Amino acid sequence: MAENSTATAQAPTRCEVARKDLPLHCPLPGTSLWNSHPRVFLPIETTGRAVCPYCGTEYVLRDE
Repeated sequence: MAENSTATAQAPTRCEVARKDLPLHCPLPGTSLWNSHPRVFLPIETTGRAVCPYCGTEYVLRDE
């Protein structure tokens, strides 16, 4: 008998992004589409940090 699992297909990670990459959206370009969630734009300009409500990925705006 298989155990029930609450793990998601994509584990939360931490990504640094540059201002040239804005506007920020998750998933990022290049992410495999078969297991990703709908695209969501994340407001990172004010605080320098954003967390995706779907996958939990934390984005940090790096200094250039």
